[in-house]
Amino acid sequence: MLQRLRLVFDDFTLILLLVVVTATLMPAHGAGVAFFEKLTALAIALLFFMHGAKLSRHAIIAGVVHWRLHLLVFLFTFVAFPLIGWATIPVLEPLLGEALTRGLVYLCVLPGTVQSAIAFTSLARGNVPAAICSASASSLIGILLTPLLMVWILDTQGVGERFSAAEAALKISAQLLLPFVAGHLSRPWLGAWVDRHRTWLGRVDQSSILLIVYTAFSASVVDGLWRMVSLSALVTLSVVCCLLLALVLSSTTWLARSLGFPREDEITIVFCASKKSMATGVPLAQILFSGSALGPALLPLMIFHQIQLMVCAVLASRYARQSQASGIPVS
Repeated sequence: MLQRLRLVFDDFTLILLLVVVTATLMPAHGAGVAFFEKLTALAIALLFFMHGAKLSRHAIIAGVVHWRLHLLVFLFTFVAFPLIGWATIPVLEPLLGEALTRGLVYLCVLPGTVQSAIAFTSLARGNVPAAICSASASSLIGILLTPLLMVWILDTQGVGERFSAAEAALKISAQLLLPFVAGHLSRPWLGAWVDRHRTWLGRVDQSSILLIVYTAFSASVVDGLWRMVSLSALVTLSVVCCLLLALVLSSTTWLARSLGFPREDEITIVFCASKKSMATGVPLAQILFSGSALGPALLPLMIFHQIQLMVCAVLASRYARQSQASGIPVS
């Protein structure tokens, strides 16, 4: 029982909640704001440099042959999810308010996760090489596609502040894409070291996310975040995130089986197409949103992130038990 609870509520989730509480009680003020903003910019650059250094071209090439699988994952990640967000805006805005609705739309246009999608696919005995390829490509494509999808949805539905696609592209190129490319080009020299220290570098990734979350929530708290977002809105948002995840999980499972994918590929599709990335979403939000809009933009992502971990932990364990009962070897 304790092991199951530790899987659901991991250390990072607990620390993330502590950071939000700290930002609420002790937000950065005065000179501290400028300090944390500069430190956050450096953390974002380091985060994406290391993402680039960790991305193996061999893994990408090895998984390309599963083009039908990748196409289905990308359609859910960058078409179905955004369309759901776009279509539900008229319903969600009266329930959640403009700020949280904008955050939920942002959640819908984000790329999938890398580490957790691969980990759950492995635990469930799915197609791990295809998961590595699909998740890595999703993360890279999302750096460019997420802002474009946000521009399109905000322009068509008029939810909150708009931002220029050209301006967003320039900021993302300078703060995210350049460090990512530099990190990937350095892989011939850093690749072996990065592969040996993935656990330690994972902690660096998490520390960068925590710093960005603290900076973002500090600014939002000072601008009145918790006056804008009520407890009832948070509860409603949690219910909406549960329904969104349930819809995508059931749809991906049904479609993978209807299209005749093998069980291993079905598992990969379910876990890669249903997840949304904090590692990409938090730094991107820092660029795309500002001031009081930043905290509400991140709240749906943080809630959805925890729900997807809890649900997928149970789902992966069930897949693994079914595979074991069928005599499928551990991958």
